[in-house]
Amino acid sequence: MKKRTFLSVIFTLILSVVLASCSSNETTDPSSSTGNAGKSGNKVTITVWHAMTDLTAEAMDAVVKAFEAKNSNIKINSVYIAQQGEGKNEKLLAAIAGGNAPDVAYFDRFEVATWAAQGSLTDVSSYAASSGVNADKFYPFAWEEVNFEGKLYAMPTTTDARLVFYNKDHFTAAGLDPENPPKTIQQLEEAAEKLTIKDGKRFKQIGFIPWYGQGWFYSWGWSFGGEFMDTAGKVTANNPKNVEALTWIANYAKKYNIEDIASFTDSQGTTTMDPFFTGQLSMQVSGPWTVSQAEKFNPDMNYGVFSIPTPTGDNHTTWSGGWATVMPKGSKKPEAAWEFMKFFSSEEGQEIFSEISGDFSVIDTVNEKLGYKEHPVFKKFIEVLPVSNARPVMTQGSLYWNELANAVDLATRGEDPKTLLDKVNENVSKALKQ
Repeated sequence: MKKRTFLSVIFTLILSVVLASCSSNETTDPSSSTGNAGKSGNKVTITVWHAMTDLTAEAMDAVVKAFEAKNSNIKINSVYIAQQGEGKNEKLLAAIAGGNAPDVAYFDRFEVATWAAQGSLTDVSSYAASSGVNADKFYPFAWEEVNFEGKLYAMPTTTDARLVFYNKDHFTAAGLDPENPPKTIQQLEEAAEKLTIKDGKRFKQIGFIPWYGQGWFYSWGWSFGGEFMDTAGKVTANNPKNVEALTWIANYAKKYNIEDIASFTDSQGTTTMDPFFTGQLSMQVSGPWTVSQAEKFNPDMNYGVFSIPTPTGDNHTTWSGGWATVMPKGSKKPEAAWEFMKFFSSEEGQEIFSEISGDFSVIDTVNEKLGYKEHPVFKKFIEVLPVSNARPVMTQGSLYWNELANAVDLATRGEDPKTLLDKVNENVSKALKQ
């Protein structure tokens, strides 16, 4: 916490100097001639930072090509920037502070409020108003996530949900009914045990790992009936049902030996070598992008999806995240940057990106046009969206995420779940007051 606070203070001081020096040149007025690409006839190049790989990288390339075809005087310099762990945006922070920010960055929507509050993002409200862009076409929760204190700071692009993917052939081989997957936590545990094949300390096949893939604690907290923030904006990480969920995770890790599980997960790759695709993992929590990956990397795989189990077997839920484009403070070509942001979030841009990536669009008509509502797997995601949760919209969203992830890691290593979640509550609440 001390390190984060120190870095935050230093960044704020640096950013204030940079913004003061740039204030005479930068504007959010769409009538400005700064970066007036598409109208002046002058060819400009804008830089777009993203962390996309594999199918999403292909989708991004397709969007860029389509945009450039429609905007011949704007060139996109698409740059891959790796994002990992708590410091995943350190490069972007440094670029903004140093006056070398990209014109557009692909951004996790739940971080928009945090960055907007610290003055790191450009308010694009006036651009949206001039372009006739408003909430009408987008899912309400996606539009809410890109607004902060009544101002628009991003343009939503994708959304998702989480379900459990399972290998039907594994179910059949283990004597389980592949058309009747688990509904309760107990049924999930029983199925996982039958699906697990272990030789000494080595897993040849493992039925399920609750925290693997997209098995973030938000999924389990909500599935156990917990909450993470109350209506008054108070953090509730240590909600009794959340404690119950983390206790279950801790007991699961103890049952299968966390060190043996860690050896298994540490030896696995991603995408083509994903243990679910290679037949080493029978069930995993994941999102709709897994469908496109399966078609590409294991087209013969016989799989299905089911809702994340709950203790009672009903009230199934999930949570939805998603991405957006933002204009970092200091963009030197804001109008051209806005044109790309607008295109990416348009029906045309969304259709191009979602068809390749397998992500759901934030526009319902695009999802319908792409046939997602009729798809045997995607339709199950669409069906659960009405009861989906969104991560708490707060200025300390990233801290909350990291604190919860750390709590899960420590709980699987034997630390007390209640004590851990009490500490999460304390740390996030304190940060929100600062």
